[in-house]
Amino acid sequence: MAFRIDEEEIKSRVKELAQRINTDYIGKEPLLIGVLKGAFIFLADLVRYLDIPVKIDFLAVSSYGQSTQSSGEVRLIKDLDHPIEGEDVLIVEDILDTGLTLSYIVRLLKDRNPASLRTVVLLDKPEARKVEFEADYVGFKVPSVFLVGYGLDAGERYRNLPYITEIEALKRD
Repeated sequence: MAFRIDEEEIKSRVKELAQRINTDYIGKEPLLIGVLKGAFIFLADLVRYLDIPVKIDFLAVSSYGQSTQSSGEVRLIKDLDHPIEGEDVLIVEDILDTGLTLSYIVRLLKDRNPASLRTVVLLDKPEARKVEFEADYVGFKVPSVFLVGYGLDAGERYRNLPYITEIEALKRD
């Protein structure tokens, strides 16, 4: 049986994450930074459940290219549009696997002197970790398999699926 997270499970968990963020950021106006392209759906759904005022920006990095495995080299493709000095920053990422991408982004942004810097990930693959990294907010712990859907892709395909599943399950269909 292939691993799968259904649309309703995702919706429920995103709401729970938003409630925690609402509580943790009372009296603040965090800057949510979506990591393109994978996190765009998660970010869009997350902000709909936030009751606090927020600002949004995006950056894009690449460590996969067209492969299903990380190259281990992270490249900045699109930088932020605005400075973050003094801001309460929350990085919104689709998946934490090797830890290379998020540790790179955190190092990059810490140098820009935000007031605070936290991370929220929809999916966490602890078994795949190559560098030590723990997200502040985690939607689901998942097995170390290649997942697609809900923003996650394989060669730019499958992002539009409303659920998350193993790529192998789609190849069998």
